[in-house]
Amino acid sequence: MAVLMLTLLLTEKTPSVTIWEYRGGHRGALLRPQLVPGSVYRGRTRGGAQRFGTSRGPADETPVRMAADAESKLRLVHRHVRPFPDFPKKGILFRDICPILKDPAALTAVIDLFEEHVRKNHQQVDLIVGLDARGFLFGPLLAQRLGVGFVLVRKKGKLPGATVSVAYDLEYGTAKVEIQEDAVAPGQKVLLIDDLLATGGTLSAACELMRKQRAEVLGCVVVIELKELNGSDKLKPHSVFSLLQY
Repeated sequence: MAVLMLTLLLTEKTPSVTIWEYRGGHRGALLRPQLVPGSVYRGRTRGGAQRFGTSRGPADETPVRMAADAESKLRLVHRHVRPFPDFPKKGILFRDICPILKDPAALTAVIDLFEEHVRKNHQQVDLIVGLDARGFLFGPLLAQRLGVGFVLVRKKGKLPGATVSVAYDLEYGTAKVEIQEDAVAPGQKVLLIDDLLATGGTLSAACELMRKQRAEVLGCVVVIELKELNGSDKLKPHSVFSLLQY
């Protein structure tokens, strides 16, 4: 845990000293001290790097401001989802997330929103579990933010060593997903992540994998949810958090 000590340079005669703590070394886990609004602070990390800034007043941290910030990030993410009609076949409107990955600000906004949700609703998370394959794009970034590990759920035959698998239904036939046998320990609290929730088949199979491992599924998080396909019904009783709904 890195600790940053800040000396306040106030107009008052007696300066004060406070400490900011980072959990897991990430700015999003910052525990803010009660700084005097408008005061200037100067600090130095253990590594010797200096930090400078100005404290903000209570109004800057109000729920209204936080909600406005989240809404701004959602709009940014929404602008970077590109629709493609009749792909991969006629009658399907494909929602392309590639522009999100191409734009650093949009990708950061996605992870910011996921992180805010997790920290607010799940105080203890042991692992982020990502689904093949686009869950691998967002899952490691979120895990790193939270300071926890990341586990892959892959299609059958893609993982070495002993594995555990679950079959699920496709439109025509069945498929299997699997994890390595030692990837998740009994009792660990996990969050599942993917880019899209459609019919819910893959996420439901991943939840079943977690049950086989006797892990506790805290919920599922996705970038996009196609509400008309009712995929969240298949995942009950597990909760689903989605950034965008269509």
